Amino acid sequence: MSDTKNEIFKLIEKFFAEKKKEEFFSGKSKVTVGYPVFDEKEIISALDSLLELRISQGEKVKTFEQNFTKYIGTRYGVAVNSGSSANLLAITVLVKSGMVKKESEVIVPAATFTTVVSPIIQNGLVPKFVDVEMDTYNIDPDEIEKAIDDKTGLILVVHSFGCPAKMERIMEIARRHNLPVMEDCCEAHGAEIEGKKVGSFGDISTYSFFVAHNMTTGEGGMVLTNNESLYDILTSVREFGRLKNYEKDKRFYYNDKELKDYDERYVFTEIGYNMRMTDIAASLGIEQLKKLDELNKRRTEIAKKYIENLSKFNNYLILPKIPVNCFHSFYGYVIAVKENKYFNRLNLVTFLEENNIETRGFMGGNLTVQPAYRNENIKIFGDLKNTNYILNNAFFIGCHPYISNKGVEHVVKVFEEFFKKI
Repeated sequence: MSDTKNEIFKLIEKFFAEKKKEEFFSGKSKVTVGYPVFDEKEIISALDSLLELRISQGEKVKTFEQNFTKYIGTRYGVAVNSGSSANLLAITVLVKSGMVKKESEVIVPAATFTTVVSPIIQNGLVPKFVDVEMDTYNIDPDEIEKAIDDKTGLILVVHSFGCPAKMERIMEIARRHNLPVMEDCCEAHGAEIEGKKVGSFGDISTYSFFVAHNMTTGEGGMVLTNNESLYDILTSVREFGRLKNYEKDKRFYYNDKELKDYDERYVFTEIGYNMRMTDIAASLGIEQLKKLDELNKRRTEIAKKYIENLSKFNNYLILPKIPVNCFHSFYGYVIAVKENKYFNRLNLVTFLEENNIETRGFMGGNLTVQPAYRNENIKIFGDLKNTNYILNNAFFIGCHPYISNKGVEHVVKVFEEFFKKI
């Protein structure tokens, strides 16, 4: 069997050796907003799990959790089946632990993705939307400070598109008001503030490993914390609400006033979910993590080339800025159109799409105007001026590692052609 496996693995290696010779951008293909970047190492690792019949949550999940927590700089990690599940699990556990009181308000950026906010409502909490900064697209610390009142239970920070939020200021505000902080790092793998990884500042943090993100397990996510009590509840709720620390492969018996000598593997102490990551997904994650710094390096190289070449259009465009002493991991390259008499966002993105450059809007734009939230119990703080500007004028293009130098040149050339026409 081992000889057969080795032959299969050699064929996979040969396939990817040929694939690496291909030019990703040929001139006719699209410069996409995202692309899964992996090779034979991920395939062989996942195939090995399949061949060994290790397809559910197992040792590879544990290894991935340990490796990822070490990389970020936290004590505990709980792998799950998506970034959305990571957010739902994290907020659920904050409520179950009593760290966040039921029916309290959660301060959250208005310009973000839907699965940041839906778990707040699903847990009987009230999202309180505040404005974001135009230079980072992240939640504005000044707005956080002004929005806090006696109903506030949590500050939820999103590091949008890989740009670190102002965590030192936010943590100072949180400590002064005795509030927990959750970091959504689903787009910010490897982003740093003065050498400290985002996701290691707050009480709990979440990551997504979706196919288009900085690293991928296909689908998948992770919840990180330094709090052992939170970790115990996280592991239980992730897996049906099982008895904490039960021995999966050993038979022990549980006793209380209602259950007598009952198989502890079927004792449930929490209302839980099935959010487990598979060993197949973790196989990809283990190999992807080894490459993350190099993948991010390429993202930043592409982003800097865009900045260098598109800055001549600063009269018309707002380009991303990299905060001082920070590492911006550039999940995507965000552009906002300045209001002018010659063109609007629709004109520009239509031209880009017609010339094989894929675009996307800024996630949910302003979530308060999305149909899903119009009839929900939400609160809006302030006028959301910047959020509304982003809603109407911002979009993003890709800067992922599979975009070749030829692809970058094409993007720059198309922008130049557009501005020649106005």
